[in-house]
Amino acid sequence: MAALERTVTGRRPAPVARTALFERLSAGYAGGVTLVSAPAGSGKTVLLRSWIEAAGLGERTAWVSVERDERDEQLFWLAVVEALRSAAGTEGPIDDLGPAPSFDSDAVVERIIDGARSLDEPLLLVIDDLHHLLEPRALSPLELLLDRRPPQLRVILSTRHDPPLGLHRLRLAGELTELRAADLRFRVEETNELLSAAGVTLSAAAVDSLQARTEGWVAGLRLAALSLAGRPDPERFVTEFSGSERTVADYLFAEVLQREPEPVRQLLLRTSILERVNGQIADRLLGTEGSERILLELEDAGAFVYSIDRERSWFRYHNLLSDLLRLELRRTEPAAIPGLHRLAAQWYAEHGSPIDAIRHAQAAGDWRYAGDLVGQFGFSISLDGSFATMRALLEPFPKEAFANPELAAFLAYGEVIRPSLDTAASYIALAERHAVEVPQERVPLFEAMLATARLTLARWRGDYSAAVREVPPLLEPSAAKTVSQIAAENDVRAVALMTLGIIETWAGAGDDAERHLREAADLARRIGRPYVEQGCLAHLAVAVARHSISAGRDLALQALDILERYGWQSEPVVPIVFAVIGAVDVLQGRFDEAEPWLDRAEHALRPNAEPAKEILVRYCRGLHRLGQGRATDALALFAEAQRLGSFLVAPDPLAIAARALQAQTLAGLGDAPAARIVLEDASAAEGEFAEMRIALAAIHLAERDPRAVVDALAPVRAGELPAIADYALPNGFIVDAVARDLLGELKGAEDDVERALDLAEPDALVLPFLITPARELLERHPRHRTAHAALLSTILDVLAGSQVQARREPLELAEDLTESEIRVLRYLPSNLSAPEIAAEVFLSTSTVKTHMRHIYEKLGAHKRTEAVERARELGLLGPSVRGRR
Repeated sequence: MAALERTVTGRRPAPVARTALFERLSAGYAGGVTLVSAPAGSGKTVLLRSWIEAAGLGERTAWVSVERDERDEQLFWLAVVEALRSAAGTEGPIDDLGPAPSFDSDAVVERIIDGARSLDEPLLLVIDDLHHLLEPRALSPLELLLDRRPPQLRVILSTRHDPPLGLHRLRLAGELTELRAADLRFRVEETNELLSAAGVTLSAAAVDSLQARTEGWVAGLRLAALSLAGRPDPERFVTEFSGSERTVADYLFAEVLQREPEPVRQLLLRTSILERVNGQIADRLLGTEGSERILLELEDAGAFVYSIDRERSWFRYHNLLSDLLRLELRRTEPAAIPGLHRLAAQWYAEHGSPIDAIRHAQAAGDWRYAGDLVGQFGFSISLDGSFATMRALLEPFPKEAFANPELAAFLAYGEVIRPSLDTAASYIALAERHAVEVPQERVPLFEAMLATARLTLARWRGDYSAAVREVPPLLEPSAAKTVSQIAAENDVRAVALMTLGIIETWAGAGDDAERHLREAADLARRIGRPYVEQGCLAHLAVAVARHSISAGRDLALQALDILERYGWQSEPVVPIVFAVIGAVDVLQGRFDEAEPWLDRAEHALRPNAEPAKEILVRYCRGLHRLGQGRATDALALFAEAQRLGSFLVAPDPLAIAARALQAQTLAGLGDAPAARIVLEDASAAEGEFAEMRIALAAIHLAERDPRAVVDALAPVRAGELPAIADYALPNGFIVDAVARDLLGELKGAEDDVERALDLAEPDALVLPFLITPARELLERHPRHRTAHAALLSTILDVLAGSQVQARREPLELAEDLTESEIRVLRYLPSNLSAPEIAAEVFLSTSTVKTHMRHIYEKLGAHKRTEAVERARELGLLGPSVRGRR
């Protein structure tokens, strides 16, 4: 490399100080033998000369440069002896040696060893370019020299590939220091130093780009620096820098490509179309056998070929070598390139790498085959969470290729997900028109793909009845025989079940939604489709949260774990996950804690998002603003949720719930006429939900007609009306309690409050008690007659301006509490004594005290207040409150 630099520049450039490598060389010098093995241009010679100079070893160094293709054993050993005598002094202990008709290299080595033992101070022998020594008889004596080397003789071997010298013995003995290609590569800071020395100034981004392009290869960087010097636009040069740049190409051609025999050159050239190569695909492209052996030998020879797996079966070429090879292939065999890409596409398709197969089919210009591959594999690739990859693969297709029905079917599915619904519909129609062109063996997958596209399109449009019609054929067992057919059938079934469950979730069919989403999630888990699993869990969280917000939150967190594990934080399902987690915090009175989750949900919404998804986010944010006392903002959000619902073919349950809360909020603000207008716009079917009846009752309350309130809520109290979400029901009982209190029915009001607390306790609900002003009523509620003293205390604190304590990671309970112990536990936050608790739960005082002792033991507590705090952390009691807002 140094010779090349002198040729190009007329002078040898100042080497970069490589302190870390100098230290390792110094350690190797003390240890005895050092091997520096790296490809051409790695800077081996410059490094060693720089270190020798810096270490002050010049006068005690015997430097031997092996001539190219050296096959003369005698000449090599004569050069070694001459270099040693020169370094040790001609009058020193190493004897002179001259040419002889019969040369005994082993005897020469013995004389070197004997002479080295008599050295007064260490002597360094450097053998540079050892890879050029092609005479095996010369290597055996060198192995002998290394094995029997006296301590006074230190040796450095510099080579492009490891020599067959039995170095493993030295390695096991701890007497071998090794520097390899990875060690010699320039780091970014060294690249900066090199460029600075050459008078080149680049931005940090340009330096990083150059570093990545050259992979820290020293010769490449030095040649780039030489080319950059004096250029008016160095940044542009860096973006265009490649192995085809003249000086780099000349170097690589001379040092790598030209030195290989024709079969090896053909392998390198023909496989240069690949990003990675193994023996099998190389054999396919060459129409021969034995490519793996050649690739292994090239790596061992330091020819810029690197294995990329532990088994050394897959390889890649250095970036700059790849550039040169592709240039040379275009120059010498341009007509062969499409055929090579086609062969590569076929091999990758046969070996389960469809993305690579599609790319090579496109590179071959075989758009029909590329379209067939997208139709066969696109759906599966998408279910790996690789929609972005598939979109990038679709961009190069010319418009005329879209007449391929299999490609059109996948394009339809992709456009639905994007979403671009009208475009998706046109692709569906196109695929249906050309369906007869699909080969018979691929018809089942094509029809399933097309049905899935129609199903998903109907779902996004909110046309749930049309969507449901598409499902049954997708769930019917087929005559799949091969492994790939069975896998495709499972994929289709999982997506169909998931989509059906999503439809049922947004339609409010909770039980069916849960059943289908759980079935889909279980299937996705079995067949290794985490992308489908997280979609199921996210929507399952919505369905489950309607009757258990805590369980819904757990499911949302499971979905979030998968999203974060696979880097899918920008997927369409993300707003749902964040909205559910945030809504649970809102419903439990953690308004500050909910804020960032709902912010993230809003930011994650894409333009033209699925309306049902956007309704969920607006509705949850509306609950949040309502809990914060920002009624005007809440009204706007509830109105927006209803507007979005108007775009759907079927009514959206959360849009109905938003209408109910909008009306109730207006009534609470004293605007009963406006609230009535909101309800009058609802259909008769919408009015049959408990939330709408609660809103009507709130209007009656605002109109000071408590008897009408009680009459309106009678079917809610009796459980005769379905609720969109169970967490709305405590609100209804509080409205009824306020009305009964106004009517003087104090026992009925107290029963309503207790019933509301009964419903709220399992999920520690707070928000339902904030919607209708009932603070005085709640404060009057007898603490000694409620089973929910802790929750009631929390609600009153929030009404007074506090906020529920931030959620902490739950502790683990060593042993579950019994039902009786839980009953007693619920009274511990109150001021009731043990005898008073005993009277409430109809137990003896001694039994209550025994239960309290067991509670303390199981919670790891020593006193009552500590037990209460631990129970709250475990979720056994409603959360406590924290400082004033």
